[in-house]
Amino acid sequence: MAKVTLEDIVKRYDGDVLAVDDVSLEIEDGDFVTLVGPSGSGKSTILRMLAGVVTASEGRILFGEKDVTDVPPQERDVAMVFQNYALYPNMTVRENMEFGLKMQGVDADERRASVEDAADLLQIEELLDRDVQQLSGGQQQRVALGRSIVRDPEVFLLDEPLANLDAKLRTEMRATLVELQRELGVTTVYVTHNQIEAMTMSDRVAVLDKGTIQQLAAPQELYRNPANQFVADFIGTPSMNFLDVETFHENGAVRLANAVFDIEVPVDTVAGSAIRDATTDGGAYTLGIRPQNLLVSEHGTTDGELAGQIEVVVVETAGDELILHLEENDIRVKAVVDEDMDIEHGDVVDVTIDPANIHLFDPTTGDALLR
Repeated sequence: MAKVTLEDIVKRYDGDVLAVDDVSLEIEDGDFVTLVGPSGSGKSTILRMLAGVVTASEGRILFGEKDVTDVPPQERDVAMVFQNYALYPNMTVRENMEFGLKMQGVDADERRASVEDAADLLQIEELLDRDVQQLSGGQQQRVALGRSIVRDPEVFLLDEPLANLDAKLRTEMRATLVELQRELGVTTVYVTHNQIEAMTMSDRVAVLDKGTIQQLAAPQELYRNPANQFVADFIGTPSMNFLDVETFHENGAVRLANAVFDIEVPVDTVAGSAIRDATTDGGAYTLGIRPQNLLVSEHGTTDGELAGQIEVVVVETAGDELILHLEENDIRVKAVVDEDMDIEHGDVVDVTIDPANIHLFDPTTGDALLR
């Protein structure tokens, strides 16, 4: 197993198209780190540079203490699993799993033992002598994983491996991958655009945009303390609400206000002190609040400091929750409430906001101001 280090990695295409821009990242031995971001963020390019199939324009890549920047893929001791399983259709499961070992000259008894150990780990022993064309998508993905496991690599590289599976299989395979990685203890780099996969599977998550790492942190840290507005928007379902507000420092309190919301926070509280220190009187900022932290009650029943009154324009049912779309004066937000709440389209509701759950961002740079 190996620690993986990227030092000041840059990748340019055609001389001036910047796909990865000065990325530095340390992945500890045995860690499961996910690269997540929208299409074009550079995550798959980074994975391919780790594999050696794409060459970095600048910077260094190290496995442990070894500089592998210019080492060819076959000498890097990595195993890669892709969105498309790339199995040999004319071979059995066993033949697919042992093919790489056979090419390396590993003897038949050792190949057999390695394949059967991996099959036992993945619970596909009964499939070993079946043709891969007879398998379901989930079974084929397990075979692709097994083919990587038998190589006993230093690093696993997984590029959207669950993208072709249906929702139920994706959930099952997420758990399988996490259990497998923990049992093997292999340093793993996982690429996805799916934030649920990133948040549920990883030790740490690197959120990328436009070729740069916006934040690297444990999943809960990303959710609770996003470094900037991009991360706050990308992480969390439904996504965070953002409101343009003006701040006022007055009478031992800080007010954050716009045409709908007016939130007064005493400066003798932790939240109030932090907001006062991060803002100027009369300054313009972007307030962030997660839909789960907008407290909604029927009009006239609010118990606490009222932040605003707003109309319900859409009610979405999502299992044991309702997602409310609220709008007033062209200001639109979402709130998540219990499904047994008696709310309908057209109702006007009261909204309260706990100041401890407020995020503030610089409207120009997007940087978080309350971290």
